[in-house]
Amino acid sequence: MDSDGTQDARGTHAHPVPRPAEPTDVPAAPRYGPAAPYNGAVTPYDAPTVPPRPTRAPEVPPQAAQPGHAPDPPHPRSAVADWLDQPRPAVGPGIWRYGYHPPRAARQGQRLAPVTIVGFAVPLVAGLLLWSLWRHGSLPYQWTVLKLLTPDAWWWPGTTSPKGYQGAEAMTVANGVFFAILVYVMARLGSWSDIIRHVVTRRDQPVRALIAALGALIALAFVFPSAFGLGWDALPVQDPLFSLIVLITGDYGVFASEALTDGLYALITLLVLWPFARIGGWWPLAREALAARARTGTAEAVQPAIDRRPSQWPELREAGQHQAADELTAEVHAGRMNDVDCARVGHMWTVARARARLSSFTDTVLREGGAAWTHPSGDRDLPGRTARHDLLAGQVRIGRWVAGDRTPLAYGGAGTALAPDALGTSLLAVGPAGSGKTRHLIQPVVESLGLQALAGRCAVVAVCAVGTPLGPDSAYDVVVRLGDPASVHDLDPYADSDDPDEAAALLAEGLAGDLDTVSGQRSVTALAQLLGPHRAAYGRFPTLPELRELLVGDSAAVAALRGALTGDEHAVMRRELDARARQSGTAGDPGPVLADRLAVLDRPVFAEFFGGEGGSARPFSLRAVAHHPLRVRIDLPDRGHEEASRIITRLLLAQFGAVASAGERTHFACLVLDDATGAVTAESVRRIQRLRSRNAGVVLALRTVADVPEALHGPLYAAVGCHMAFSGVTTWDGGRFAEAWGTQWVETRDVAQHTVFADQPMTRAIHALRKLVTGKAVTTEAVTVRQVERERWSASELAHGVPAGHAVLSLTSVRGEHAPPLLVDLSG
Repeated sequence: MDSDGTQDARGTHAHPVPRPAEPTDVPAAPRYGPAAPYNGAVTPYDAPTVPPRPTRAPEVPPQAAQPGHAPDPPHPRSAVADWLDQPRPAVGPGIWRYGYHPPRAARQGQRLAPVTIVGFAVPLVAGLLLWSLWRHGSLPYQWTVLKLLTPDAWWWPGTTSPKGYQGAEAMTVANGVFFAILVYVMARLGSWSDIIRHVVTRRDQPVRALIAALGALIALAFVFPSAFGLGWDALPVQDPLFSLIVLITGDYGVFASEALTDGLYALITLLVLWPFARIGGWWPLAREALAARARTGTAEAVQPAIDRRPSQWPELREAGQHQAADELTAEVHAGRMNDVDCARVGHMWTVARARARLSSFTDTVLREGGAAWTHPSGDRDLPGRTARHDLLAGQVRIGRWVAGDRTPLAYGGAGTALAPDALGTSLLAVGPAGSGKTRHLIQPVVESLGLQALAGRCAVVAVCAVGTPLGPDSAYDVVVRLGDPASVHDLDPYADSDDPDEAAALLAEGLAGDLDTVSGQRSVTALAQLLGPHRAAYGRFPTLPELRELLVGDSAAVAALRGALTGDEHAVMRRELDARARQSGTAGDPGPVLADRLAVLDRPVFAEFFGGEGGSARPFSLRAVAHHPLRVRIDLPDRGHEEASRIITRLLLAQFGAVASAGERTHFACLVLDDATGAVTAESVRRIQRLRSRNAGVVLALRTVADVPEALHGPLYAAVGCHMAFSGVTTWDGGRFAEAWGTQWVETRDVAQHTVFADQPMTRAIHALRKLVTGKAVTTEAVTVRQVERERWSASELAHGVPAGHAVLSLTSVRGEHAPPLLVDLSG
């Protein structure tokens, strides 16, 4: 992979890798060492450089561990192959897909209701009874209508006995007409459509077509029993049609034509098969089969079928890359690839196919095997895992959906999982200190995003206080410890921008975005009037101490800057500086407020940070995250610098929203704020709304919604697609969630008991005796069933009804799929 020479390849780590199932650690040495930088065409990392990180000694990569299976020739099975081949059905958002099976309640919910079965059986029994009465002539006035519609010469006077062949044939036609009407009425009155939908149409092809074919065969056996060697009487389908033709032609000689007779039999057969063909979907199935045969051709028809198991890399084989597929299959079954390797190669295959560079992909795989496109850090796994991950589906499991009345059948008892398609809509988590936000949400999400970064599919920036357990330093490419002299990296307050207006907007958002007394636009203008001239004069933006002096209007600093802008090419910048000088000291001047906020960062503990002079740390720009699958952790100063931490967090959120919304990239970018107190502003809410369409998202954790200005409560809940309320939230916080989640229609049953007052003396005596024995008056129940609209979760339920170690989570995917707010057991 091309890292522009800014990162040195290092060895991999030999740490156990928990698989989605219960793991057994089976370390194995890789066939290849750390992958050399790949300079081919297929790479998503051709972007601006990123700062290097300290190197480590090479180690052996881990192996995925799963319960093994019997050997499968021609390759022996491995734990990773078993993990790849595990079923992952398509389910709703938030369900752990690995090995998912519908809960027992869901399977029971698919059964036919008793009322449906009764609705099918009762009309069928009634129809059979009527048909029996008709055949035996037991229905009153059975042939009255037929006599009215036919000539009197066909019948003996005063009777319904036929005089000639015309009457007999007319009775046969009447039998067929009555049978057709009876079948139609039974189908309309009974729940036949529900039975057919449950038994046939809801199944996949070709099972659906086979079941319909079996039903058609049974129907033909009743229509033409003699053709099947059966001895029962045929249904009145064939004979009424032949009798109708005799009545129309007036002669039996018409059946001497064999072509006509065979045509009539074919017509009857087609009429019987037609409804079964529609039910079984025979025509679409036939068209798909013919189209597939036309695509494959005769040459491909003789080739063996492709093994559809993921461990055999069927997508590569379908594209004709059999050599690459064989190489990767051998790597997987030999135990030289783990789940990160499989996810990374799969991602690069997607990129190569999108860019039509399959040959470059195959050449790299044949040259480097499972170690191809290794992350620039050289890591092929994290030092350790604390959560269950499924990189093939991109999910991390954070708990279990609790079964209950609110929970849909498909969710009850299933695992709760988060994936980039949900995090792409951003997530807001609220819970008091100690409710488990970091342990049960932030830590698994950061770990999952770090693994996906090693697979080239993600970039993650985790912002937390010093000492927050989000993994060791070796699990990250860049670690910024603000205020720690031993920190290897610094933070660029201008996000590596070369546009003074953009840099001013980001810095103004971080410094004064939470202040209502300062105009945001005036703050941006004031900063731009200083940043532009300084960059024009010195080729760089000012350090924070220099910017503070310019904001307060220090005469020496302003004079020095003005003296550096002597040329005619700097006339515009001198005019900007003059405009700033005229505004300095006026009533609405934002300069003093911005200077006071800068003073919070211009402390001795931060002297060598934020681009300070003499600093040994290398500056890190958040803009690199938009171009590289980096793993970044930024440690904020904890004690004594709370205000500085809030300013930095606000600045990072503004920078991430700006850099993630610009340009196109193939990987997902995510910013995780372990404590977003004071970080949310009106401008940041607008930026969060735009991240969904830019393949990016943020995770915001708050102790209370009161840490966000009240005017932004509604816009914030509307901007994020995923909401999570931990146990212990207050009723005020719960009220915000209740408003965001809205209401739903529920069915209520009101039971009222009324005392029965009897009029007859005997009835009153019986009631009195019953009351004497039971001690209760005789009552009757009145049940009222209504549809009412109620809150999904009320504020009181969220505050007092969520057990410890649980949370209520609602999800929305970038595709628009929704998971309603449901209770999650975070320890499940």
